[in-house]
Amino acid sequence: MSGVVNADLQPAADDPAGDDEAEELVRVDGRTARRDRNQLAVLDAALELFREGNLAPKPEEVANRSGISLRSVYRYFSEPPALLLAAMARHVELVEPLWYLPGLGQGSLDERVERLIAARIELYEKVGPTARAARLAAITNPLIHDQFRRGRDRLRSQIEAHFAPELQAMPEERHRAVAAAVDVLFQLDGLEYYMVYRALSVAQTSAWLKIAVLTQLSGS
Repeated sequence: MSGVVNADLQPAADDPAGDDEAEELVRVDGRTARRDRNQLAVLDAALELFREGNLAPKPEEVANRSGISLRSVYRYFSEPPALLLAAMARHVELVEPLWYLPGLGQGSLDERVERLIAARIELYEKVGPTARAARLAAITNPLIHDQFRRGRDRLRSQIEAHFAPELQAMPEERHRAVAAAVDVLFQLDGLEYYMVYRALSVAQTSAWLKIAVLTQLSGS
């Protein structure tokens, strides 16, 4: 009948046991939500420390930055590598749209080059510190190494697709060599060479990258 709820699916209005169960569910949900907020606070604190140049923050530093107790930090992440891996996953989640290349393979060569440069510089500016921490940790942590490799592979496959007309017109060995050279230019650590080691501005980096990639693709 319309408007009637099956009595088997809910406690009676005057059932004290039903009220107790409902209150317990609210308490459990509240604890879960608070735990989730605290975990996110811990991960965001780790990301802040990455951005400040602390690539391997200690649990004590993360606790101080997040305002979460050290005991809770260890309860959520018993080992520093677990914290780093979770922070990386959190960061990927936050910047996921930037890992996509808009207009993949579309437009003239100049348009594709300029779109790639703009997209990769924006990605680097958002994820550079975390990528730097991941690159350091990947030396000794197989899980982080695997995640870091997947990120590299994702960026490499975009190069192949974005410049498919030019690359597929080349002999196989030149195709492979040029694709690798362009990929190196646009990986995050390649961009770091320009923007950190050489201390170039965004405008200078963009100009140098355009010259380099067009030289590779044109063969001149």
